[in-house]
Amino acid sequence: MEKTPSGTSVGVDDPYAHVDRCDHCTDEGRCRFAVEQGDRDPEFADARSRGGFQCPVVSEAPSVSKGRAGNRATREHGRLDEEGLTGPWDWADCPHFRSRNHDHECARCGLEERRNAHDDERPLLEEHHLSYADTDANETGAGDDPSHEITVYLCRWCHAKIHDSWARITDDANPDPEAIAEREGRRSREQEELGFQSAAKRFDRDDRTE
Repeated sequence: MEKTPSGTSVGVDDPYAHVDRCDHCTDEGRCRFAVEQGDRDPEFADARSRGGFQCPVVSEAPSVSKGRAGNRATREHGRLDEEGLTGPWDWADCPHFRSRNHDHECARCGLEERRNAHDDERPLLEEHHLSYADTDANETGAGDDPSHEITVYLCRWCHAKIHDSWARITDDANPDPEAIAEREGRRSREQEELGFQSAAKRFDRDDRTE
């Protein structure tokens, strides 16, 4: 399995297998990085501009015959449809790729985040890195083997198991009993708060009708 810089497991063999899309990719399959931050890598931005700013992982613009990936650019006139990613690059080819998961449930056991308003309780979920970006190597897109930031959310209990053992994110796991108890405790407190507010509103209506 892949390792963190400190040597602990990240819980997967291939971080890119857990990627849905790049954070810079729009719903139309265009590269937001090239449009909004092109001054950070003018060569990269110019290449995307010539292809209508299409993401070369999602699709290949008709005018583009060869991508940064060289001879790997064999899929032509790709599009974002039921066939999925049809461009000439893979996510790993792009020097500015980044994928931070925003689904608020544990990627291993499915536990959902539950936070009550106006409290400072520790979150049930924590962001977990499957891969770390080497910002120095990626800043100009000059690295031959760019590294990327890829994250998912894990509950605190699965997070600990991933780092402290050989647990995998793809394990068929159920939420830890302690995690369920913590979630249900928060749910109960939320319901009590909502119940109190509802009662207050009901008493207020009764006072106005008297």
